[in-house]
Amino acid sequence: MTELWLLPEAAAADFVAHMGGERLLCQDERARMARMLMPRRRRQFLAGRLLCRHALSVRTGHPPDGWRFPVNAFGRPEPEPGRYGVRFNLSHTDGLVVCAVTDGAACGADVEGPLAEESAAHVARFFSPAERAELAALPQAERAARTGELWVLKEAYLKALGIGGRRDFDGFSFSPRTAARITVHDPQQTYGSGPGWWFELLRTASGHALALAVEGGRADAVRLVDLTDPTSLNEQIAVSGV
Repeated sequence: MTELWLLPEAAAADFVAHMGGERLLCQDERARMARMLMPRRRRQFLAGRLLCRHALSVRTGHPPDGWRFPVNAFGRPEPEPGRYGVRFNLSHTDGLVVCAVTDGAACGADVEGPLAEESAAHVARFFSPAERAELAALPQAERAARTGELWVLKEAYLKALGIGGRRDFDGFSFSPRTAARITVHDPQQTYGSGPGWWFELLRTASGHALALAVEGGRADAVRLVDLTDPTSLNEQIAVSGV
């Protein structure tokens, strides 16, 4: 089972207050947040770090203040203690913070707001030839939205691999929108086009494009937790015992 948590920016202040704010952060996280120049980015970082603690605690029963997040060589954080076997991935952009949690499968999540046409045209230059051809065949009015979908799929996949932005976007490609199932063709991952990866693509009411990549996942095994409603927020926090 994969859980996908959604925390809109409008609800983040209440969530952070319920969780106790910066007191849950470790020293390294406090230092990293202090280096961020923009207040909005600091708020997003804090909300994300508290959201992953909450999501992991709801899943495992481990107290939210007991989590630490050592990183791998590419900067990907993993939860510690590791005895629960869970894994997670965070993403945030203006308006929304998301967190995916699995029972141990590699996972990646990415979220982006609506793309302007000029931004979409710039981003598409870095896609594979097949993806650029798909975009060129679409009506002009649909290209920006599809570009955003491909962007978040690529980001989520690379995050699930644990390498972040260490690869070029044109080195692998996703199936076209018309395909019955989202698949990836990746010459560097021989299992990438087969059943070893499952992808989910969502679009929120606010227009955000959200992608989830799970190794060995199934399309019927996702629980969506939306923290938009303050009542839902209180119920979820009560579950974790915060």
